[in-house]
Amino acid sequence: MRRMVLSILVDNTSGVLSRVAGLFSRRGYNIDSISSGVTQDPKVSRLTVAVTGEELTLEQIEKQLEKLEDVKEIIELKENNSVCRELVLVKVMADTKERQAIIGIADIFRAKIVDVAVDSLMIELTGNQNKLDAFIKLLDGFIIKELVRTGLTGLTRGLGDIADYID
Repeated sequence: MRRMVLSILVDNTSGVLSRVAGLFSRRGYNIDSISSGVTQDPKVSRLTVAVTGEELTLEQIEKQLEKLEDVKEIIELKENNSVCRELVLVKVMADTKERQAIIGIADIFRAKIVDVAVDSLMIELTGNQNKLDAFIKLLDGFIIKELVRTGLTGLTRGLGDIADYID
């Protein structure tokens, strides 16, 4: 099993995300993570899709994506040649005794406290998935009330990106 992260340029039209996700569901492929947003060209969106599978399955996914009319370009974001990040927001119950311990953990990870309430803290952390997983694991002794992750997004290093496709 191998993990693959794809950066996909698509037409910025209604339903494109549904068509890409539908390709995965119709063929029984699982999506580990998906994120989408408009690029510097408002006519083009970038999808970042993370999938895990056997080599043959991953090749098939890429071939099927290339067949979609909305897809303009696909590039694999390889670990040594790209930067991938994810954002997590965590709301943790915190009384006055627990507050300092939670802030200490957040400081170690260079996380930001973005909201403070009488009984909770909300923490924002950006980084690779291993960093986020380690942070969440250190919060195990506390009560996490809510947690949300954005999913991966990324770009290749240097100027050799699929952005060359955009006019």
